[in-house]
Amino acid sequence: MPVELIKDALPKHVGIIMDGNGRWAKKRLLPRTAGHKVGVDVARGIMTYADELGIKYLTLYTFSTENWKRSKDEVDFLMNLLKVHIKTEGDFYKKQNIRFLHAGDITALSEDLQKEIHSLIDATKNNTGISLILAINYGGRDEIIRGINKAIAEGNTSITENDFKKFLDNPDVPDADLIIRTGGEQRLSNFLPWQLVYSE
Repeated sequence: MPVELIKDALPKHVGIIMDGNGRWAKKRLLPRTAGHKVGVDVARGIMTYADELGIKYLTLYTFSTENWKRSKDEVDFLMNLLKVHIKTEGDFYKKQNIRFLHAGDITALSEDLQKEIHSLIDATKNNTGISLILAINYGGRDEIIRGINKAIAEGNTSITENDFKKFLDNPDVPDADLIIRTGGEQRLSNFLPWQLVYSE
């Protein structure tokens, strides 16, 4: 098949539910944290390959609103891993022309992590390559409720579907075309419910 036809068939926006890291580690008699560390490395490879293919948007479900129920040690490890990743990957994103975005309720994250997220969003806002959206402290219902509250705060008493989109976390990002779950489960787990109504 000609390369042009393959590129025409590519999804514009891919969402990945990144799970199975703990099970991967357990199978190898490693701590769950080892699985999360490998998961971060794999995610970078996925993003790089998606960019090479010409996919324009990639959303990685990295930490859900439900993940706070995990042990404090595991949550602390994940938060630190994310902070280090965002801080150290900044130069790579700038060099590769990657635009970085965040989805989720950022206010529940530590001030340090919030600062790193805002800094990288600002530093890459004019990049024109793939847009990488990290969903950290993300829940689909939470995004919708936060969006409704934003609409109410602006004085709206009635809005259309198109009006509502501007109150979502990343209104300029198109709906997801393809959803992948890495751990083998077949659940959506509160991931992008507004944006995946026509996803495969």
